[in-house]
Amino acid sequence: MVAHVESIVRSLGLPYRILRLCGGDMSFTSALTYDFEVYSEAQKRWLEVSSVSNFESFQANRLKLRYRDADKKTQLAHTLNGSSLALPRIVAALLENFQTPDGIRIPEALIPYTGFDIIK
Repeated sequence: MVAHVESIVRSLGLPYRILRLCGGDMSFTSALTYDFEVYSEAQKRWLEVSSVSNFESFQANRLKLRYRDADKKTQLAHTLNGSSLALPRIVAALLENFQTPDGIRIPEALIPYTGFDIIK
């Protein structure tokens, strides 16, 4: 899931970073969390645009979500959570990073969806 989010952010051509959160910054339900941030020049800070977490068996235990392994033993499933992208922050980052004297360039990855390469 981390690779999927990273590939999207990278394809947009935005400056980004990936943070592995420490225990104090994660919810008590999460065993591992990565946050994706893009830089906002206007705000002079990094803004979170996505989060990917592994909850191991915590949620599965509460849901009684189980499966049978190869030996037919019942096991608790592990659950993952990943938000896509925070659209308002992504749009703001695109506007900030792709502004030119002629208008706002559209990232190559989005041109097939927009049908144009610049906003004038």
